Amino acid sequence: MGGTPGWGPVHPPRRAEPVFEETWQGRAFALATLSGRIAYGGVNLDAFRHALERLDRAAYLDDGYFGRWLNGAELMLTDSAILAPGALDARARNLRGEHVAEPPVPEPAVPDYAPTAEGSLRSVATAPAFAVGERVRAKALPVPGHTRLPGYVRGHTGTVEIVQPAFVLPDTNAHFQGEHPCHVYSVRFTSRELWGDGAEPFALTVDLFESYLENTS
Repeated sequence: MGGTPGWGPVHPPRRAEPVFEETWQGRAFALATLSGRIAYGGVNLDAFRHALERLDRAAYLDDGYFGRWLNGAELMLTDSAILAPGALDARARNLRGEHVAEPPVPEPAVPDYAPTAEGSLRSVATAPAFAVGERVRAKALPVPGHTRLPGYVRGHTGTVEIVQPAFVLPDTNAHFQGEHPCHVYSVRFTSRELWGDGAEPFALTVDLFESYLENTS
């Protein structure tokens, strides 16, 4: 949703905002975290984000932030055949006093996945391809699956501000196609480069993986 129009202004959080407004939200957070470990055989934040991306509009927006996490957890568990499609709906109906048949428990199909280390930081043997102060362009390429390359920066030019450590590449890791770590760069874009001369003047810094960038020459 980042950078897409029509959502209105961004409201900063309240200073005293609690981590969880209601008790169920903390439980939803824990359930989603545990579901990811069960469904994927380990922590894969990129696969979790990809699960959220694949939710329909109602599941993503109408149930709120932590409702979205619960819906994502259900999708992860059905993806890996820990749950059968429709199992949660049937169980909820039965808990409400209805009498419906629940689908049989499927044979699990958990991906053959094991992270090479904790977290997302990795070491790579190659030197960074870009340097601080260098002008770079975000590639204008269609992405069929998960990515952390925002649509609003594609094809636009910015300046490298910071060369970050290497991270696991989300585009492949989300699909269990390997970690393929690469350097990450904090790239500064002007608002008018991204949204035209009519945009309010400000600068936006976006962290971008090396494979997302190309030379401007």
